[in-house]
Amino acid sequence: MSSKLSTCKFACVSVAVVFGLSLFALAQSTPAAGAPAAANTPDAPSAAAAAAKATGTKVGTINIEQALFQSNEGRRDFEALAKKFEPKQNELKGMADEIDSLNKQLNAQGEKLNDESRDKLVKQIEAKKKSFDRATQDAQEDFQAQQGEIGNKILTKMAPIIQKYVVDNGYGILFDTSQTWPRTPVIVSMPVMDITAPVVEAYNLQSGVPAPPAGSTAQRPAPKPAPKPAAPASTPPKQ
Repeated sequence: MSSKLSTCKFACVSVAVVFGLSLFALAQSTPAAGAPAAANTPDAPSAAAAAAKATGTKVGTINIEQALFQSNEGRRDFEALAKKFEPKQNELKGMADEIDSLNKQLNAQGEKLNDESRDKLVKQIEAKKKSFDRATQDAQEDFQAQQGEIGNKILTKMAPIIQKYVVDNGYGILFDTSQTWPRTPVIVSMPVMDITAPVVEAYNLQSGVPAPPAGSTAQRPAPKPAPKPAAPASTPPKQ
């Protein structure tokens, strides 16, 4: 019976509003309604295959999320993705700033405007906010889908390395600690049990991807969040 990574969430630093407060899932058992189809989730080392080879009794843990982000390939590709989306981030920030400016105008002049002018301004704000929300959702879905593709690509190549390390080092069972209990069966684990670092090291050697330059912050892409514009302020009708 294959064990898919649908049990672990593989997260990227959230980008408020634009890229969502929820962290993207590497694999989910059921895609969110309306979300674009994600790439097929690669199989982790199957329980049957591992059991056939593993004779060890040690219990180990690995943070799959951390392994993917900390690998040289992951750091390179996720940073490139973040940079790719910077123009969209700036575009959405411009839309949010425009809406905030119109809201300030409504707050400052609302009582001085006649009913027709006030209603026109409110409708303008509402229309722009609707466009902003739609553009934000589209950007979020696109960003998350591309993150999933990167993660799946790396995981496909990393899975055999994980299995080999487990077998070679006498582990009988391995738990993923990408999430905390109760989303994972692991309640407490000791650092000595964690094999994330050696797996990343082995993957880096096999991939041949050099480490990012010193000072790089590419472990997790984190574009600056765009502020979410406030809803149109309500102003009392002129008497």
